[in-house]
Amino acid sequence: MATIIFVGRSNVGKSTLIYKLTGKRVRRGKRPGVTRKIIELEWRGHRVIDMPGFGFMAGLPKEVQERIKDEIVHFIEDNADKIDLAILVVDGKAAPEIIERWEKRGEIPIDVEFYQFLTELNIPTIVAVNKLDKIKNVQRTIHFLAEKFGVPYEKIEEVFIPLSAKFGDNIDVLRKRIDDILRASQERRG
Repeated sequence: MATIIFVGRSNVGKSTLIYKLTGKRVRRGKRPGVTRKIIELEWRGHRVIDMPGFGFMAGLPKEVQERIKDEIVHFIEDNADKIDLAILVVDGKAAPEIIERWEKRGEIPIDVEFYQFLTELNIPTIVAVNKLDKIKNVQRTIHFLAEKFGVPYEKIEEVFIPLSAKFGDNIDVLRKRIDDILRASQERRG
């Protein structure tokens, strides 16, 4: 059984994306931090894991937010060899502004750091650029993210999928990419 994890900042649409992709109901909400525990479900013979969001969570003290982030990191590190695919969900409208704000403070943006963390663990990663309906220039946004994440130009289409979890746009593209990666993963394992 393949394992797919969905990770990303709070309130980027991870749970909504899982619902649109799988048809399985998972708790979701409009405010950051609705998913606070790891949620597992089965879909098409795969184990799908909805991870809590990292970063700001409404109504939670900073130390609790840090503890949740640490739990996410430890879970991924402890299970890296069992994770066949990570889907890093980013808010396509907000991510460029957030990344620039963090860089101005001299900090590595958390989305960038998380992508690097997943790839350093050799976990195949798709970046689902969510909220497509709110992005003014999709191509510019994708190229900006690719540059910040260190993804070469020729790999952009493999890594980044612009979509709208809310409206279901490009969910079929994501589903096909998931199938392709899992098939290649099974072939490598023999």
